[in-house]
Amino acid sequence: MKTYLVVAALAAMSATAFPACAQQKLVPAQSEIAFSSKQMGVPVDGKFKKFDAQVAFDPKKPEASKIAFTIDLASVSIGSSETEAEVAKPDWFNTKSFPQATFQSSGVKATGPGKFEVAGTLAIKGASQNVVVPVTVAQAGGTTTATGAFGIKRLDFKIGDGDWKDTSMVANEVQVKFKLNLTGVPAL
Repeated sequence: MKTYLVVAALAAMSATAFPACAQQKLVPAQSEIAFSSKQMGVPVDGKFKKFDAQVAFDPKKPEASKIAFTIDLASVSIGSSETEAEVAKPDWFNTKSFPQATFQSSGVKATGPGKFEVAGTLAIKGASQNVVVPVTVAQAGGTTTATGAFGIKRLDFKIGDGDWKDTSMVANEVQVKFKLNLTGVPAL
């Protein structure tokens, strides 16, 4: 089902290498964590409506950065109430036992002007994986925007158990995309 796509969005949280220091704040209304995968060869897109971040990021000293993210798994939006109800079940996210996905950074490094790699641990449904997320950072006015995309494999996080383990029905690969707006980030 499309519900496994939620996994992708969760991975997006790991992509939250956005800049933010002591007073840095995520602006959820101007941010998005989305995901895309395929079900029976047809693209399926979704997003998470509720997520939060604690960010301390100085673009001039990225190695000192700390980034933590939480995503409310029950906030998945796939465009179908039936699919969204399915994703909450034990074979998918099991939101009663695992209400949130988390990301905790372990390192941030600059890879070019306005470009960074954020390494850390993504945890979904009791399973953890190390991920490295490429992030592009841009600033305009008092807002810093971090964007990026990366892939995960849903079965690494036990998403789509039982009959849904068949990757010919629901692809194992999930692409996570994000756009995160922050305030309070030092200049690039």
